[in-house]
Amino acid sequence: MAAVILARPAAGAETPQTAAGKPVPVRSVFVMPSNTREGRDPFFPESVRPFEAVLAANKTVEISALSIKGFSGPPSHRLVIINNHTFGIGDEGDVLTPTGRVHLRCTQIGTDLVTIEVNGQRRELRLGAQ
Repeated sequence: MAAVILARPAAGAETPQTAAGKPVPVRSVFVMPSNTREGRDPFFPESVRPFEAVLAANKTVEISALSIKGFSGPPSHRLVIINNHTFGIGDEGDVLTPTGRVHLRCTQIGTDLVTIEVNGQRRELRLGAQ
């Protein structure tokens, strides 16, 4: 991980002031590295954990790996089962696919159609479609 260290101004240097005369607080900025050249975890330097979010965002999901197993619940609170994981509207979770885990969010449930978001992209799943 990369860290920014800010030093105190030298003696005699002016510090930024607000209109009320109080000093402006200095904020630290931390940037998550996207690869090992930009930074590493200081406690686990060989770990790729800091880069997993970048790798997951770039990973494409095969829509055919996701299938609706069924619907349940009353019309006022419908639930859908996608790859053996139950979702309601607004629920998020990981489902298992042949290519690995996929994180998705259920945005809409119809009678035989479900709208989900995977990696920021909207997809539609139909019951019985392959």
